[in-house]
Parts: sequence; structure tokens; C-alpha cells
Amino acid sequence: MSRLPQRRALVLLSGGQDSATCLAWALARYGHVETLGFDYGQRHRVELDCRQRLIDGVRALPWPGQLGPDHMLTVDVLAQLGGSAMTEDVAIAMQADGLPNTFVPGRNLLFFTLAAALAYRRGLDVLVGGMSETDYSGYPDCRDSTLKALQVALSLGVDRPLTLETPLMWRSKADTWALAQRLGGDALVELIRCESHTCYLGQRGDLHAWGHGCGGCPACELRAQGWEQWTAQRSLNGA
Repeated sequence: MSRLPQRRALVLLSGGQDSATCLAWALARYGHVETLGFDYGQRHRVELDCRQRLIDGVRALPWPGQLGPDHMLTVDVLAQLGGSAMTEDVAIAMQADGLPNTFVPGRNLLFFTLAAALAYRRGLDVLVGGMSETDYSGYPDCRDSTLKALQVALSLGVDRPLTLETPLMWRSKADTWALAQRLGGDALVELIRCESHTCYLGQRGDLHAWGHGCGGCPACELRAQGWEQWTAQRSLNGA
């Protein structure tokens, strides 16, 4: 607990399951935590509507760290680049390069660069993101090697040491549900289940066992599978 006042973190909070879990993770480790969201013309921008409900819900739970201000940046240049199922009304499909067209090239690189600039102004030294190599679609800017290299570049670029933390890098979606439960108990799990948004199509619809969404896009399927695996494991363990 003595280290909490010494580090100040900025969490990239999209409004999804992963970033909400990362916010709880940061509040359990750092004395001061702020949040940053991006409006980049995303097709599923309903996730931005979820952010404040998540922030309010997390703030109501007890944490060692203090939750500070929230920030929002408009990054419409990504939509201007086009060619992505995340920013255009096109069917989700595989591209010729083997990546799904949900890949927005340079998105995480740009997000962390802007986060580093904000962190410089705010006196923050830890950047936290929900990227993962365990359950992901092969996005090159989610790889651990990419983000380690970016940490070096950003630290040099602002001339102060920055730490890029990715607590979900080697965790599956089932592991992510389990982490949320360990961090904030059933209250945090229920908050994430009901208020976070993952669906690529931006559909809220009915509340499923695993949360809101269309149930058929890759993001919904991954989230549902993780929920089923985690709840099955809990049943085996008698939880």
C-alpha cells in the first residue's frame, strides 16, 4: 500500500469490458488514476455512452487508489482514413493480408501517443491499456513487442520515463472476468456485465448472461465464450 501515492496512472477507457477491468486494476495499484476516452467516429460509439456509467459505478466501490478526472479526445482522423469495419458500415470480413477488417491501422499507436502527451501535462507516469495477445484478432498494435517498443519511444519523446501497463496481455476473456471478480467482487462483475459495451455492431439489445450485444459478431462471441468458461470454472470450484 505504501507505493500507491508514488505512481499516477492514466487508463485508456473505451467503455468496454477489458478497459473497465483495467481501471479497477489500476485503482488497486496506484494512488491516483485518471481516465481517457477517444471519439474516433467508431461504428460502435455507443461504448462512449457507457463510459460515464462505468466511471460512476467504479467510483462507488472502495479502492486503495483515488479516481481522478476523466478526459475525452476527438480523433476523427481515423475515420477519415477509411477502410475499416469499425468506422464504416460494412460487413466484418477477412482482408487479403490475413487480418480482419475490424483492424484500424495505427489506432493504438495514436491512442498511446496522445495519452503520453496528456500524461505529460497532467503529471502522470503510467499508461494502462487493455490490449491482449491471448484473445485477440491478430492486431499487430496489440502485441506485447509493439507496446514495449512504443514505451521506449514515448519515454524518449517526452523526455521522462513512462510505463505502459497491459494487465490483460496474457489473460483470456475468462481470466479477465476472474480478474474483475478478484478486484471488485460480484459488484464489479455485475457493473461490467450490465454497463460495459463490446459489440462491434454497436447493438445493446437484450441483456444476455454475459452482457449486451448482438451475440453474433466476433467481439460478442469472444465475450460470451469467456463468460461461459469462467462461470463453468466457478461452478466446478463451488463458487
